[in-house]
Amino acid sequence: MRVRVGIVDDHPVVIAGTAGVLAADPGVVVVCAAATVRGLMKDDPDLDLVLLDLHLDDQSTPTSNIRFLTDRGVPVLAFTSGDRPALIREAARAGAIGMIRKSEGTRAILAALHAAGRGETVASADWAAAVEDDQAFVSAHLSEREAEVLALYASGETAERVGALLYVSRSTVIEHVRRIREKYAASGRPARTKHDLFVRAVEDGLLDADFPAP
Repeated sequence: MRVRVGIVDDHPVVIAGTAGVLAADPGVVVVCAAATVRGLMKDDPDLDLVLLDLHLDDQSTPTSNIRFLTDRGVPVLAFTSGDRPALIREAARAGAIGMIRKSEGTRAILAALHAAGRGETVASADWAAAVEDDQAFVSAHLSEREAEVLALYASGETAERVGALLYVSRSTVIEHVRRIREKYAASGRPARTKHDLFVRAVEDGLLDADFPAP
């Protein structure tokens, strides 16, 4: 199964170079590329993933671009020089599934694309560091108990098992999960599935980046 990729970057040389790198793998196909997200999606292409530069000359933000794409069911992998941690944190909060540096080698970029195409979080060292620096997000939005519930539930435990570990009822766990989903949705980072909750828990430092997804 091939990963169908779109590239958003306002430097034609970067697009050409990236397309050349991706051409090394028959399992990856570049469907389209553009200088803006709206330009990329104008013909409603069938994409599995978008490589998104976080700093574009059209003055768009990572948040607006990522939400535009994810609202259309297209996951986003930040593709950046990595020199602006604030943009990486914003991308994490907005729902990107990870990042890869433009300076990485062919093998690393292709591995990241295949992982992202499978729905996995691509948690590079830069991504993990940026998310660790954003712990204010967790403390400002999730209570201590909600963070405990999320860490256990997102790691693969059932509601019954989480309840047993925290000495609360299954219904209480389910209510906590409901409120957690509401808070993430309100912050613009929806978590509709258990895998989505796992991704949020990794992004917010509640689970290690190398923790196996449930």
